[in-house]
Parts: sequence; structure tokens; C-alpha cells
Amino acid sequence: MNKNVIIAFLLLSLCCLTACNTGRSGGASPLTPEQERLSHINLIDSVTLPSLLHLDSIEGSDKLESISAEAWMLVDDNTGFVISQKYANEPAFMASLTKMMTCLLALENGNLSDTVKITEDVFIARDSRVRLGDGYVMSHLIDEMMLVSDNDAAYALAKQIGGDTLTFCEMMNEKAAYLGMTNTHFANPNGMPNFENYSSASDLIRLSRYCMRDSSFAQIVGTKEKDIRLTDGRHMPCRNTNVLLTTYEGCIGIKTGFTRQAGNCLASAVTRGGVTLYLVLLNSRSMSSRFTESAILLDYGFNVMKAYHNN
Repeated sequence: MNKNVIIAFLLLSLCCLTACNTGRSGGASPLTPEQERLSHINLIDSVTLPSLLHLDSIEGSDKLESISAEAWMLVDDNTGFVISQKYANEPAFMASLTKMMTCLLALENGNLSDTVKITEDVFIARDSRVRLGDGYVMSHLIDEMMLVSDNDAAYALAKQIGGDTLTFCEMMNEKAAYLGMTNTHFANPNGMPNFENYSSASDLIRLSRYCMRDSSFAQIVGTKEKDIRLTDGRHMPCRNTNVLLTTYEGCIGIKTGFTRQAGNCLASAVTRGGVTLYLVLLNSRSMSSRFTESAILLDYGFNVMKAYHNN
């Protein structure tokens, strides 16, 4: 099939999505920024690339068999092409990838200049650096949660936004439904082990692409290091747990995750030469393999898109 025909088909599909969101007054209304955002994450195509390219012949395809991860999905953001996937629609535990939704809701619903206190009801002291009685400006506490994956920071933000954790989880699930995350249920704001807190690689791709269209979110998850200030004047240095930000060319985010229940997880966004790839990798065998396996998939993805553009 001619590549120009494929592009025309994709544009027509996007136009159809646009038409579905127009008013009923007889004339087409332009999409709101939010509708455009939703239309874009709905652009997913698992058919076109295999019909155009012999994917098994692309450089790097032979390395995919060595990947230990239980599930993944790799997508080209501009076209929505699914470059590679494995059990992408199967429910799986997501560990701290949960915090992407917590961050999004905090940015959308919170006053970033508010002061947030670490109180007894949010202080669990497990994989956390915040301490009982600490105070943070909300924007700084979000940085703390996302850069070093602070679990109690997530609980504090959930209380600040929702009033209590249960209400905040309801907000998370409402947002997931709004985004079309049909294989997802949130039971806490940080991803600590809970059989009712799960998603899928395909749903987390939707969330990743949506979140990264929030400039504040993208700035946070693309930050390699930051000095976090507490309200009492103390400072807390933070280094992002996502090592791909420093080791993989073009990486702009997004989030690491680990629990024994979920294994080692990573959501990635990488931009090179006008191509942006999104990858969600779930349950890799080790902390280091989630990075090396993500790099293998991303390398392969860029090779595939190069072959597509040269086709």
C-alpha cells in the first residue's frame, strides 16, 4: 500500500474523530484543546506498519526475543503506529507508574502554591523521604513524588486534592474512564502493592501521551536533578530515578516503578529527529534490565520509523 494513501487514511480517521466531537447545530465546531488531546491519544494503529514493512527484517528485531519484561507497548506518537507490543491489553500491576495519574490530578486540581503538611494519616514511612511534620509548597512536593518516587508524598497530595485517599482514588478512576483506560483500576495514589491497583501497557500509553501534553507535567518528568525546598528553609536534593534521562539520547521522561508484586516498570518518552516514541514496559526482571530493555525497544522503534519514512 502506498505510504501517501496510508497518511491520507490516518488524516481521514482523525477528521472522523473530530466530527464526532462537533456540535449538533448543523455546522462543524473546532475542537477544544482538550478534545484535540483526547483525539490524539485515540489515534492508535496496529495494522499499518506490518502491512508496509517486514518488521522482522528491521535492525534490532532479533534482540526483542531476549527481553524479559512481561508486557510492553511501543508507539510512534505522531502517527499512532504501534511498533511493537506484547500482552499490551492484559491487566498487570503498575507500581509507581500510578503516580503519573496522581501528578496529573494534582496539576489539574490543586493550587500549586498551597502548603502541604505531612500529617500522621499520610505518613507511612515506606520508601519515602518526607517526614512527619514536614511542610512543602505543593509544586515542590509534586517534584519530590515524581523525581524520587516518594510514596508518602503521593498520599499527602491525595489528601490535599481529594480531602481523603478514598475520594482521590475515585477521582483517579473517573479520569481513567474519561481517558478510555478500560483495563485500569486505581486503589491508591502511589502504586504500592494492592490487587485492586492495576492497568495495562496500552492504557498506560494512553495516560503517558495525555500527561505529556501538559507542559507542567512534561517539565517535571524531564528534570534530571532538583533541589527541593521545605517550608522551614531546609533543602532536599533530588535526582530523578529515571536514568534514561542521562543515558539515552532524546529521553524526555517519564516514570520508573517497582514493587515485588509488579516487578520493574518504566514509562518512557523519547524524541529524536522529529520522531517521538512512547514506551511502557511492565515487569522486567531487574532494576537495570528495565532500562536496557527499554533502550533495545526504543532503538528498534527508531529504526522502524526510519524505514517507514524512507519507504
